[in-house]
Parts: sequence; structure tokens; C-alpha cells
Amino acid sequence: MSDLISDGKTRVVWVSSIANINAPTTTELNAGSDFTQRITPDGLKLDPSTADVDTSSLASTFDTKTVGRVGFSVELTFKRGSTGGEDLPFTTLKYGVSGYLAVRRGVDYATAWAAGQKAEVYPITCGEPQNSSPAANEVMKFVSPMMVTSQPATAATVA
Repeated sequence: MSDLISDGKTRVVWVSSIANINAPTTTELNAGSDFTQRITPDGLKLDPSTADVDTSSLASTFDTKTVGRVGFSVELTFKRGSTGGEDLPFTTLKYGVSGYLAVRRGVDYATAWAAGQKAEVYPITCGEPQNSSPAANEVMKFVSPMMVTSQPATAATVA
């Protein structure tokens, strides 16, 4: 058995428009802004949470639960850049900006988007960008908090 290594096998793209998030097209994904190289190694946080629903009754002698609503906490940490293209995440992901965050995992970053690949697509509205505190021996960074505005497609297939 071999382990999957994530280094160099993730691609993150900001897309302004996707017609069907369950089947984004290569044209739509290629039209997006590839922010992968600007995200810090630990800067992709897409954390799902599932609420629990109490299904016990007055007659119960044991607390039972079932799954409830799902939500996501999304936060991306970016390196700031000295030129326009390098700083595109900072100039693009402003408060109230809406779009789609498309994430592909397990495929070499340099591999082009192709039909049949699996992806995650999150409908997003951006929160206020947060400049990170300066620190010695670190690049300048900022955090983009993002709100998932409708149910994402966490197992989309590229068309």
C-alpha cells in the first residue's frame, strides 16, 4: 500500500462564472484565475462541519442523534506579491466579491484541466481581506475569509 502525497498535487482556481457546478467545463476552469502558486503550503482551509440532531424522546434512556446541516469554514492564506499578476488574489478577492472556488486534488499541479477529473466547486462570497502580522523571515501574507453561499459540489466531474 502506498500513501498519497499532496505536495504539488493540488490546483486552486477562482472562477467568476460556472453554469453547472456539478460538471464545470474545462473552458470555464481555464478561464479562471489560477491562485495555486500564491497560496501558502498550509493556506487552503476548507473545513466541513456537520450539525447533530437530537432524535431522543421523552421515553429514551439513551441520547440518540442523526446528521443535520452541513456547513463549511473556508479561509485561504495568500502570499502578497510585488507585481500586479503576483498580487492578483489581493486585488481580486475583496469584500463582497462572489464567484466559485474550484479545487482539484491528487493530480499533478502542472496537469491541465481535463474531462473526467474530479473537483470540488464552492459558490463563494469573500469577506474582508485580513493582512497578516509581519514576522521575521516570512513573506508578507493576507487571509481571505470566504462564505459558502449555497451547497457546494464536493465531488464534481469536469466536463
